[in-house]
Amino acid sequence: MKMTGIGWLNLIANLAGAAGMIYLLPLGIDYELRILLFYGIVQLMVGRYRNNVLLIWDEVRLIIISHCWFFVGVLLFFKIRSFSIVLWLIVLTITTALISTVFARYSRIWLRNTFKKNVLVIGIGHTAEKLWNVCRGNRFSLMDVRGFISCNGTKRLPTIYQQEEVVKEHVYSFDNIEEVIKRENIQSMIIAIPQIQKRDLKMIMDMIRDKVKEIKVLPSFENLVTFDSRVDDFDGLLMISTAQTEINLWVRIGKRILDICGGIAGCLVLFPLYFYVRRKNHQSGDYDPVFFKQKRIGKNGKEFTIYKFRTMVPNAEQILDELMEKDPAIKEEYTKNKKLKNDPRITKAGNFLRKTSLDEFPQFINVLKGDMSLIGPRPYLPREKEDMGIYYDIIIKMKPGLTGMWQTHGRSDVDFEDRLALDEYYYRNYNLWLDVTLLVKTVRTMLGGSHAGAM
Repeated sequence: MKMTGIGWLNLIANLAGAAGMIYLLPLGIDYELRILLFYGIVQLMVGRYRNNVLLIWDEVRLIIISHCWFFVGVLLFFKIRSFSIVLWLIVLTITTALISTVFARYSRIWLRNTFKKNVLVIGIGHTAEKLWNVCRGNRFSLMDVRGFISCNGTKRLPTIYQQEEVVKEHVYSFDNIEEVIKRENIQSMIIAIPQIQKRDLKMIMDMIRDKVKEIKVLPSFENLVTFDSRVDDFDGLLMISTAQTEINLWVRIGKRILDICGGIAGCLVLFPLYFYVRRKNHQSGDYDPVFFKQKRIGKNGKEFTIYKFRTMVPNAEQILDELMEKDPAIKEEYTKNKKLKNDPRITKAGNFLRKTSLDEFPQFINVLKGDMSLIGPRPYLPREKEDMGIYYDIIIKMKPGLTGMWQTHGRSDVDFEDRLALDEYYYRNYNLWLDVTLLVKTVRTMLGGSHAGAM
């Protein structure tokens, strides 16, 4: 395992923090030093401080795993018998985990200019633009994109042409790549042309191999490779084994426990919120029901009744049909996105509820009932079944979610086709940690805007 400078810094800081906490354990200096040494070994064995942790979520997952193993290991190997010492150990484990998380996060902010990598991206298309947005919002990875290399028009790569999607003032010609590497002091390069031919990829790799410390490639494996896939060395051949996601019994139990806990917490907030919304509606002269009920597609295609705060005028469906009949532009927009950007049916109170996502809170009732999950695919309307196409059979394998991939990856900016693709991605890459990550990102998005999920 190769450690970076910031990895060593985190290791030293975490050991210092752990030493301070372990010193409070009434065990004697000999026991305390052995426990501290064991703490450091566990952190390293689990993979903390390695140089390929790119997201804060990966780091938090490693922190949780390493500290759980530390707690279990101390109980098993250090012959702790006293109940009071066990309580101290619990406090120690939780505290050191929190210290590790905070320091890992903020050390990358405070020391970003010292430890960041200057990155040059080869590609100017959609993939490069998406990578740029991720790097801008993800300071944890310490990747500072200094520019993009356009392969358009160069004689050395005549088969490559991309529509320019990135920031134009940071685009350089492939013919000037060596000059850009030197001027920007590039340490890492990312080839972001998924459809690149093998011959062109080899030519680029041979050209830049000795000029930068690290080269990464974004391959074209979309919908073929999942996080359950395995990479094997088959006697010199790179073999990727794909895996069909299967949610086992224990994962289903864990997901349901998470749903019940979240559902109870959500309903506690829903109760006073209901009376607040009703009061606001009455002040506007609106005395219709506060809740809106609608049929949605559930797991295995079974329909269920979803609950939401009513944000539209009564008879909204009938009004929509009339609007689409009168205005072809409205019909085209709704047919494409299944929603209207400036929907005239939304009430004044409903506009506030939608902007804050508070209109979704009654769905915690659906979560407790078991119709929905906290995290899952979008709950689609029955009339959207035909438009879902090949995605339908995949998406209905899971309960629809109160939040999910599309809410944390663009929300209003994501069209219908992309929502379906994100929901398929969620199914194929599902694990409980993904649920926790999306739940935290949803809360951050609600509190801080559309890019609040970036870390």
